[in-house]
Amino acid sequence: MTRAVVTGIGCMTPIGQDVGEFWGNLTSGRSGIRRITLFDPSDLDCQIAAEVKDWDPTRYMDAKVARRAARFSQFAVAAARQAVDDSELRIDDSNRDDIAVVMNTGGGGVDVIVSGQTVFLEKGPSRVGPMTVPAMAPNMASAQVAMHLGTHGPTITSVAACAAGIFAFVEAKRLIDLGEAEVVVTGGAEANIIAVALAAMGNMRALSTRNDEPEKACRPFDLDRDGFVYGEGAAATVVESLEHAQRRGARIYAELAGGAVTSDAYHVTAPEPSGYGAALAIKRALKSSGIEPDEVDLIVAHGTGTSLNDAAETAAIKKALGEHAYRVAITAPKSMVGHQLGAAGAVSAITAVLAIHEGIVPPTLNLETPDPACDLDYVPQTARRMPVDVALANGFGFGGQNGVIAFRGIDGGAGSTG
Repeated sequence: MTRAVVTGIGCMTPIGQDVGEFWGNLTSGRSGIRRITLFDPSDLDCQIAAEVKDWDPTRYMDAKVARRAARFSQFAVAAARQAVDDSELRIDDSNRDDIAVVMNTGGGGVDVIVSGQTVFLEKGPSRVGPMTVPAMAPNMASAQVAMHLGTHGPTITSVAACAAGIFAFVEAKRLIDLGEAEVVVTGGAEANIIAVALAAMGNMRALSTRNDEPEKACRPFDLDRDGFVYGEGAAATVVESLEHAQRRGARIYAELAGGAVTSDAYHVTAPEPSGYGAALAIKRALKSSGIEPDEVDLIVAHGTGTSLNDAAETAAIKKALGEHAYRVAITAPKSMVGHQLGAAGAVSAITAVLAIHEGIVPPTLNLETPDPACDLDYVPQTARRMPVDVALANGFGFGGQNGVIAFRGIDGGAGSTG
């Protein structure tokens, strides 16, 4: 096994279009959930979401390229560019063959499919954009990032619903372990705030309908939660072998120690109630990392704010960590950024990394009346300053796909620079 470390971070989120803004708002407990502006939501039961506001893709790509790229790909390029700049990684002919890209998603360019179908029905087939099919393809975020950066290493996309962002880091670690890449630009991207998706999930009774109080709508682990809230965005990191990072004198945020993926094999939407599959992912992530359960300081929860998911995740944490589960700080970023689907796990990952580096655990917003079935330490309402050496990030997706990744402080200390 090769030690892998995080040396650069970038993001595009509803509470910040760079890491500093995102982290400041996340630790301050500022919600990005508002009434939807991407379309008129008046006919929907749920009229709120966490959008990336005032988005201008030409800050990161040529206007012609931006017009041909779906929104999720635009977010991916922006986050990846930030991460590479943050890492001070120079990409040239000497190393581009050894740099991989793994940018995962849940739905890909679903917005492009919807808009293309609308044009087809209203204006006829001759008016459908010729780049509609490549723009909507889920692999296009990874491909666009690789083209933007000029990398020739493996370019990979896994579509794993809401666990996709976590799967990206498992894949990145494997690529480095196998020697197929020295550096991996990895993360997740999503732009799935479309009327048909909100209508479908609303009919499933999975969405919050607190339209008059959008900032209080997403309430992970709270007794009064009434569903999740859609979000969008992207997060990316530069992950590289420790030896490569040290050789170039890179700043190191944290070590990507390991990860694991499992399956519930239970239901297309509901988690397995006992948390068996999720607990198995936690246990295997720890084993792959050489970390004991009682070493875990923080878990960045999947924490959707639905009764089934929150209870199953709580059960899984207890099953995996035993009595130590009650001593672990747990935080749920979705309370502020909404459920970003394929990007959610990547946002959770950078939350874990920044918590280690900064020694601060962001709060779980809106946790006012704890659910008796969810009786762990979810860091309610206010951020907590504490040393974090080991942090896990969970991601659980439709179809029972589970992913967990483990980070730790490099040489055992928050804020280390390697």
